[in-house]
Amino acid sequence: MTSASQRWSPRPFAWGERTLVMAIINATPDSFSGDGIESDVHAGVTRAIAAETGGADLIDIGAESTRPRHIPLDAQAEIARLLPVLQAVKEQTSLSISVDTSKAMVAETALKAGATILNDVRGFTVDPDLAAVVARWGVPAIVMHDAVPDAYGDFVASIVRELARRLDRAVAAGIAWDNLVIDPGFGFGKDWRQNLELLRRLGELRTLGCPILVGFSRKSTIGRILGLPEHDRLEGTLATTALAIANGADIVRVHDVEANVRVAQMTDAIVRGAPAEAKTWPGQ
Repeated sequence: MTSASQRWSPRPFAWGERTLVMAIINATPDSFSGDGIESDVHAGVTRAIAAETGGADLIDIGAESTRPRHIPLDAQAEIARLLPVLQAVKEQTSLSISVDTSKAMVAETALKAGATILNDVRGFTVDPDLAAVVARWGVPAIVMHDAVPDAYGDFVASIVRELARRLDRAVAAGIAWDNLVIDPGFGFGKDWRQNLELLRRLGELRTLGCPILVGFSRKSTIGRILGLPEHDRLEGTLATTALAIANGADIVRVHDVEANVRVAQMTDAIVRGAPAEAKTWPGQ
């Protein structure tokens, strides 16, 4: 049987020991971050190899944009974009591959092609067959919150309640509890001030009892604070990575892998405890 660490990362780990870094590959022409490769297999493989070299644990490949006013794809069009990139990345790297989709047909195809994780930004609310596909394959699933929080009451409590409902739906479909990870969905249904508060209060999601994934990389909230375009938000992203880990994140989903891996390692040493041995450097 495949162990939890093998499903999530080639390097052994246990939740809470270190932060996993998930590299983003957007097989889309209209990614908000300006890094969409569409169906350019060579570009996808180049990014995947760079991510592995830079220390990533996971690669997340998506073929349908989720940016505001994006053009929806049917399942066949999404598969046509996704599959060549996924197959090539699978052949050229040893990293675990997550497929970012909300469609059962796309998930089934991707899992047959070697993906080992399902990342649904709609949290099993769009395609009624998707959760059953994930349950049948026995793979981990990332369940995201993408709804507008309740207008009354505490908005973080509202997010927790909705995530709990989505987790219940996943378990009812047969997905093992130990295979579930939650994502609070920064930027999905939330304004930039709410995103900042949610990051500060991320630890409140621990009440759900699942590992937490955070995807804040290059998002518009950083632009609102720094007044910088997507390609110039590295430092802002690194700040959110460090604070997300300090506040309880287990996985960070990022564009700039090497820099975020270094921040994760440093933050882990502070938050989770120093490593057993100190490293050296050239010329020491």
